[in-house]
Amino acid sequence: MALHSIIWVFFIMTSLLQFYETPFTINLMFFVQWVICIFLFYINYFYLVPKMLLQKKYTEYFICILVLVVVCMTIRLHFFVPEMPRGEMPRVPKLFDSTGKPIGVRQFRRAEEPILFKIIPSVFYLLIIAVSASVKTLSEFYSNQQNKLISEAQKINTELIYLRKQTNPHFLFNALNSIYSLAYKKSETVPDAIITLSELMRYMLYETDNKTVLLEKEINYIKNYIALQKLRLNNIENIFLNIHGETKNKFIEPLLLISFIENAFKYGTDYKGTAHVKIRIVIDDTRNVLDFWVENKIEKHETDPENSGIGMTNIKSRLELLYPGAHQLSIVKNGQTYAVHLNLNLDQIRTEI
Repeated sequence: MALHSIIWVFFIMTSLLQFYETPFTINLMFFVQWVICIFLFYINYFYLVPKMLLQKKYTEYFICILVLVVVCMTIRLHFFVPEMPRGEMPRVPKLFDSTGKPIGVRQFRRAEEPILFKIIPSVFYLLIIAVSASVKTLSEFYSNQQNKLISEAQKINTELIYLRKQTNPHFLFNALNSIYSLAYKKSETVPDAIITLSELMRYMLYETDNKTVLLEKEINYIKNYIALQKLRLNNIENIFLNIHGETKNKFIEPLLLISFIENAFKYGTDYKGTAHVKIRIVIDDTRNVLDFWVENKIEKHETDPENSGIGMTNIKSRLELLYPGAHQLSIVKNGQTYAVHLNLNLDQIRTEI
C-alpha cells in the first residue's frame, strides 16, 4: 500500500500544477473529484474485479460499473458550482420606462455547461476504473503464476524426497547382502566390510539431505562402494575405475550415479564371484560437464521380479526432475554387455526446489 500512496500523491501533486499562475482557485470540487477517483479505484480493485470480473460475471460487473459512474456523476454535479473569474462581478442592468423611471431588474440565467464538459468527468472515471482493473488483473495473474511455481516446486521436492528414500533402502539391501555373503564364507574381510559400510552410511545420513553435494565426496562414496564389492568377490581383476579431471569445487545431486554402478555389479558378476565392470568418469573443467560411463559383461540373465528396474527407473526420474534439458542418457544392451553413458551439465541443476 505504500507504493499506492506514493502514486496517488504524485498524481494529485501533478494535477495541482494547473493552478500555478492561473486565475483559478482550489475549491471543494477539486477534493471531491479526487475522493471520487480514489473511491472508484479501490472499490473496483478490492471488490468488483476479484468478485465479479475474475469470476467471469461480466454482466453484473458492467452493471455495477455503470451504477457507480452515474452515482459519482450525480455527486459531482451536486458539489459543482461554477465560479466567476476574479475581479469580475455579474452585472444586473435595470429596466426603465419612457420617462426614465425604473420598472424592474432584468433577470439573467446562469449559462448552461457545455455538454462536452459534462461528459469528460465520466470518461475520466471510466479510465480510472480501467486502470484499476488492469492493475488488479495483472497482480492476480502474477500472484497465480508465483503460486503455481511454488506448488510445482513443492511437488517436485516431494517426489525427489520419495526417490531418495527409495535409493537408501535399495542400496542398504545390496550392501547387507554383500556382507552376508562374506560372513557366510567366514571371510576375514568382514570387519573391513563393516567399516566400509559404516563410511557409506555416514555419507548417506549426513550429506544426502542437501540439494547438492561436492562431486569429490560423491566420488569417494563410489570408491567406497566399489571397495565393499571387491571384498566379497573372488576375482577383481576385471574391475576398473578411471577418473579424469578436477573434482574439487563442483557439485552434483547426491547418490545420482550409484544405481548404475549397483546394476553393473549385480548383473556383471557370475556365480563364481568374478565380475567384469568398467567405470569411467571424465570431468570437463572448461564446460563443467561430467561424462560417466559404466559397462558390465552380462553374467546374470535372470531378473528379480520385485527389485528389477527400481534403481534405473529411479535415476531416470531424478534426472528428468533435476537436470531437465541438461543431460543425455544412453543405454546400450546386447547379448553380452550392458553399457550406460551419461552426459551431465553440472551447472544446470534445478535450484528452485
